[in-house]
This record gives sequence, structure tokens and C-alpha cells, in this order.
Amino acid sequence: MTVREIIHKLAEKYPPEMALGWDNPGLQVGNMDAPVQKIYVALEATEAVIRECIAWGADLLVTHHPLLMAGIKKVNSEDFLGRKVLLLAEHKIAHYAMHTNYDVTEMSALAIRALDLRETQILEETGVTERGEAYGIGFVGMLPDSMTAGACCEYVKKAFDLESVRLFGDPGCTVQKIAVCPGSGKGMAAPALAAGAQMLVTGDIGHHDGLDAVDQGLLMMDAGHYGIEHIFIGQMGDYLQAEFGELEVRRAGIRHPFAVL
Repeated sequence: MTVREIIHKLAEKYPPEMALGWDNPGLQVGNMDAPVQKIYVALEATEAVIRECIAWGADLLVTHHPLLMAGIKKVNSEDFLGRKVLLLAEHKIAHYAMHTNYDVTEMSALAIRALDLRETQILEETGVTERGEAYGIGFVGMLPDSMTAGACCEYVKKAFDLESVRLFGDPGCTVQKIAVCPGSGKGMAAPALAAGAQMLVTGDIGHHDGLDAVDQGLLMMDAGHYGIEHIFIGQMGDYLQAEFGELEVRRAGIRHPFAVL
């Protein structure tokens, strides 16, 4: 099995052309024709993850977030991105990423099931398939029952195995229709309001983002960028194991990037 054959299968299920224009999914580092026996799955290619790949002897690192999002002019050991590229190349580890193309094809569906939402619709449409079906980022739907915002925080924490979330707004407010945007959704308040959502659950909410949303009648729950998106690791590990049973697949442990002390 080669990197090319694995990527071909992944691209069929998660087409790179469905990614947003600013995104950079695809093969980040590596030889398309290199053989693969071991695949390591993680949310992102941190240096710690790359060193785990090296220690395990991985041939291919599959992540959600691309290693290279902006232009890079030099690859050397004095730059943190350059060091990671060199580590991957020196140990012959290919790195492939599926980002917003995964978001629109899989991430939302996973989150909807985790929250048991009903009557769901796309939060922000970003394209249409050849069959005329719309796809996009995030979703809005109905919780199984109405509940207070505080209770909804506990519900989300349980669904995604989180120790904490941040809530902008009154914990005593009643909610049932919520919008969810896994990852960074601080710019999704407007479509959430337009869809009639009472709360937006997302990550990377800044001070003014939260206050401004509340002033417009929208509660904001910050579950963390990693908090929801870590579901990629389990799903992708299971998918790769099912599709390529002859290969070894290892999943990164769930490690939130910061601690609340």
C-alpha cells in the first residue's frame, strides 16, 4: 500500500475541492509513492505528535489541521515549521491533512449524533455538489428537550468529554434551538442569529465576540477549538482501520492543548 493509494481513497470520501478557498488540505510533506505500513492519526501535527510518529515508526501521519497553512519561504532547523518539515522528511513520514473538506462532509454529522440534535440544517452554505446538494460549515438544530443554558453546558461537556466550557450570557436562560460550529466559529454569530438559534456552541470566542453576541440575543458557549474537533481522531482511526485492515493504525491520545487552573 502506498501513500498515493491511501490518499486516493480519502479524497474520494472527503474531496479536497470541497474545502474553503483559504484552506490547504492535502499532502503536506512526503513522497506519494512511498510504502505505508503504519498510520498515525492526530488532530494536528505538533512536534510532540511527530516525535510520537518517529518513536512508533509511522509511515504516514493523518491529521485534521494542515501543517502548512501560510506560505513558507525557508525550511531549516531555526524555524519551528521548518523543524517539523525536516523531522517528517528525515524520518520518511508523509503527512496528509483533511480540514474544511472534512468539516463539510463528516465533522458536522459526527457532532449532530453526539448531541442528538433534530431538525438540523446547514449553518452557512459553502457549496453545492454535482447532485445539487448543498454543503457547508456548522449546523443548527433542536436539542431533544428544552433546558437552561447552564444545563446545556453540562450536556455539551458530557457529549464531548470536556472538563469545562465558557458561557457568555445568563446560565438560567432556556434554550432548545442551538447552532454548532466545530473549531473556530467566532464569526458565525450572524448566521446563527439569522437561523433563529438561541445559542452558538463553538470555539475561540473572544471577549468582545461573546459580549456583542449576547447584546444581540445570542448566548455563546466556547467549548474550545480542540474541544469538539477531537472527535476526528476516533472517527478517522476507525475509518482507516476498516478500509485498510492490513495496516497498523494508531490514534493520538486526547490531550487538550491547555489546562484551566
